[in-house]
Amino acid sequence: MAINSVTDFFQEIASDLYTSLYLATGGSLEEETRDWSAHAVELVSTGIKILILLAVLGFFYWLAIYLVKHSKARIRLSDRREKIARSVLRYIWIVASLIAIMSQVNIEPDTIKATAKASIWAGIYYVLWTSSGHIIHKVLQHYGLNASIEQLLKNILSVLLLVLGLASVMAQFGFDIVSLVAGLGIVGLAVGFAAQSTLANFIAGITILLEQSFQVGDWININDKEGRVVLISLRTTHILTRDNITIIIPNSNVASSEVTNLTSKNFVRFDIRMRIAFEDDIDMARAEILQVLEDTEVVLKRPEPIATVAEIGEYGVFFIIRFWVKQASVARMPKIKEDMQENIKRAFDAANISTPYPHMRLLMPTDKPPTATKSLAATTQTTEKEAINLNKD
Repeated sequence: MAINSVTDFFQEIASDLYTSLYLATGGSLEEETRDWSAHAVELVSTGIKILILLAVLGFFYWLAIYLVKHSKARIRLSDRREKIARSVLRYIWIVASLIAIMSQVNIEPDTIKATAKASIWAGIYYVLWTSSGHIIHKVLQHYGLNASIEQLLKNILSVLLLVLGLASVMAQFGFDIVSLVAGLGIVGLAVGFAAQSTLANFIAGITILLEQSFQVGDWININDKEGRVVLISLRTTHILTRDNITIIIPNSNVASSEVTNLTSKNFVRFDIRMRIAFEDDIDMARAEILQVLEDTEVVLKRPEPIATVAEIGEYGVFFIIRFWVKQASVARMPKIKEDMQENIKRAFDAANISTPYPHMRLLMPTDKPPTATKSLAATTQTTEKEAINLNKD
């Protein structure tokens, strides 16, 4: 009894599969007998008609591409417009081929009509999407706006065209767009509450792009992190450091932090400090410093660099050296300063200007007994040796 039940079960599955296969290949449930030979002839006939239609459409597509290619010089068609024309022709060929196939496989005429309309709307929005970037670039270039605003507008317009295009396509198949938009609005509110930090970064990103306090290519310092801005997205800001490391900072942190833009002007000033001994001539040292600055290519002649005495300290006279460089040199400032200090030290050595090290000097009174004098001399010698060793360590 159990064996018969299992057999009946598998026979029922096989019958359903047989019926489904027959219906999938264009058969009908109204037929009393399933004549596979006649059905096969019908399938072959349909396949031949589809191939003929595809061959005709393919010929017209090839002809159109041939005319565009060989008429390019005569109608002064640029490479960009040629690519757009090729893309449009390719899209028309694919849509026409799809409709030709659908018309031969017993699909409802309303579905074919809806597919044709949806394809037209999708093509229109695709052309708008591909052209929007070029149009925005031309408009912003005309008004002198930067690349950050361009990226913001491109992102917003891309999302807007995607939503409108999807809504237009779905509307052709009977979807209620108003109810769908309302549902998406409710879902958007729920997602907004669940992702408040992401929303805060998004709003901060728009604020940064609109304020233009810095833009892509600027060299900035934020939260003790210094580098060149390589990307300002709607959620994060990317800066590239001198070590070729990309630091990704959330826009909410950027908006709430103190940002130093080192390249907001045409040139920027930096300074270094050097030291000479008390006995050395200040004017001679200043002349050597200014000569090194004059020989350094990145240092601007106007405004003029200066070297002034900033402090007379315990171990010598301290110079502060101020100089100006262009924006392009900001990224190399550590190396520029190191080379400048080395060159100034070499210039001091050549001019017999000493660079003192921290030391201690004890002066002995002349009226002390010889024994005390020797003791103080020994103490002075020991103290100076300790100071020298400490300076070396």
